[in-house]
Amino acid sequence: MNAAPLPRGPGHRPAGPLVVDLLVVVAAGALHSLTFVYTDAWPLQIAFVALLAWRSGEAVPARAALLGGAFGTAWLAAGTWWMYISMHRYGGLPAWMAALAVLALAVALSLYLAAALALHARLRRGRPVFDALLFAACWLLAELARGVLLSGFPWIASGYAHVDAPLSRLAPWVGVYGIGFVAAGLAGLAGALVSQFHAPGRRLARRSAGTAALAVVALAVLAWRPPAEFTRPTTTLQVSLLQGNVPQEQKFDPGHLPQALQWLADELLATQADLVVAPETAIPLLPEQLAPEYWQALRERFGGAAEALVGLPLGTFEAGYTNSVAGLSRRAQALPGGFYRYDKHHLVPFGEFIPSGFRWFTEMMDIPLGDFARGPLVAPSFAAHGERIAPNICYEDLFGEQLGARFRDPAEAPTIFANVSNIGWFGDTIAIEQHLNISRLRALEFQRPMLRATNTGATAIVDHRGHVTHSIAPYTRGRVDGPVQGRDGLTPYARWVSRWGLWPAFALAAAIVLATMALRLRP
Repeated sequence: MNAAPLPRGPGHRPAGPLVVDLLVVVAAGALHSLTFVYTDAWPLQIAFVALLAWRSGEAVPARAALLGGAFGTAWLAAGTWWMYISMHRYGGLPAWMAALAVLALAVALSLYLAAALALHARLRRGRPVFDALLFAACWLLAELARGVLLSGFPWIASGYAHVDAPLSRLAPWVGVYGIGFVAAGLAGLAGALVSQFHAPGRRLARRSAGTAALAVVALAVLAWRPPAEFTRPTTTLQVSLLQGNVPQEQKFDPGHLPQALQWLADELLATQADLVVAPETAIPLLPEQLAPEYWQALRERFGGAAEALVGLPLGTFEAGYTNSVAGLSRRAQALPGGFYRYDKHHLVPFGEFIPSGFRWFTEMMDIPLGDFARGPLVAPSFAAHGERIAPNICYEDLFGEQLGARFRDPAEAPTIFANVSNIGWFGDTIAIEQHLNISRLRALEFQRPMLRATNTGATAIVDHRGHVTHSIAPYTRGRVDGPVQGRDGLTPYARWVSRWGLWPAFALAAAIVLATMALRLRP
C-alpha cells in the first residue's frame, strides 16, 4: 500500500525551475539598488521586493533562503560596488581581490535576508494579510541585524528609497526602519495576492484585494496631507559650506598639500557668514604640524562674531588619534586647547579601525588612515549664535539611533545637524547621491536641518523637511552660501529612539513572529 504524500504547507505549489527564479531575483535585486539614487522611482522598490515575496512565498524554506540571499547579494553588490574604487584605485589591491571583497561583503550581509525569508517560508499560513505582516516583520529583523550587528552596515536600507515618497511622512514617527517595514508589508501583500490569484479558488485573494485597495488609499492620503510639524523654528543663520575637491590621490601628498591648505585658509578668512563648515579632514594634519601662523590666523578670525567647524585629526600617539571636528569661536577659546572638539564615535571598519583578525587585509592596502580612537556616543553640541549644532562625520549619519541619543535631554538637544564628509575614496559614483539621500532621511526623522560640507560632494543645505535648498555640483571646488533655520522640539521618533534605541523595532518584529508561531501551534 502506497503512503499518502506529505502536505507541503499552506499556499505552496510546485515551484518552477530554480535557475529561472534565481536569475529573476538577481535581476530584481540589482535593479532594486537604483531606487536609492532615483528616489522618484519608489514604486519600483516595492515592486521588486514584491517579486521576491511572491517567488519566495511559494518556496520551501531552503529555496526561500537561497532566493533571499541572491536578491540581497545583487542589491548590495550593485549598490555598493564603489567600494571597489577605494580598495583598488587608492588601496592598491589587485582588481580581482577588490571585486571579490565587495562580493564577499554583499554575500555575508545577505545572510540576514536569507535567514529571514527562510523563517517566513516556514511560518506562513496561506492568508495574504497575515503572511504580508509576517514578511514585513522578517524583513525588519533582517534590516535591523544588518544595521546593528558587527558594527552595522545599514547603507541603502530599504526605507531610504522612500525619501521622496508618501511613506516619507512616517519618518518623524518610525524612522527609516519603520518606513522599510511598511514598504515590505505592502510588497508582501502584493506578492501574496499574486500567489493567491494563481491558486485554485480565489476567495482569499478577492477578500484580501480590499485590504490592498485600502493600502493604496492610505498612500494617497499620506501624499496629499502636509507633513506633521513637531518642531518649531529658532534662529536663522547665514552659513558657508566649503567643498575643496581635493583629488584623493593628492589628499595626503606633501607636494599638493600647501595649495589645498591655502585655498581652505583663503575661504575661511574671507567668508562673511555666521557659520562656516569645512569637510572631514579638510586639514589632514594635526594642529601642531601646521605652521604656527596658520592655526593662529584661524583662531583669531573666528574669535569674534563668526564661527567655524573644521574637520581634522586630533590627539597624540600616547592617547590615540581621532577623526575630529574642531569648533572655532570666541566662546570655544575658553575650552581645553582653545577650541570645541567633536571626536567621531562610529568608526568605519577597515578604514578607521581594524576588525579583529583582519589586519592582514588592511596591511595589503596603501591607505594612510588606520586605527583611530573612538569618541563618546553622546557629545555636547557646538554653540553658535544661540543654536546647538551637532557635528557628525561621514558614515555616522547612517545611524539615526546613535544621533538620537543626543536628544535624551530636550533642553540640550541639537537644533542643527552638520555632517562633514570625504567620500572622494569612492570616485564620482552613485555613493554621492546615496549619501545625500541618507542625510535627507535623517533630517526628516528629527525635523532638523542638515548641513553637509564634503570634499567632493554632495555639499548642500537640507532643510528640516528633507529638501535640498542650496547645493553645489559634485567634483567642483567652491562653496555653498545660504540660510539655515534651526529647529527646536522633539519628533515622536526622537523621543523613543533617544530612550530605547532600536529595541522597540526589534520588539515589534519579534512579537509578530512569535504570535505567528503561536497561531501555528494551536490545534
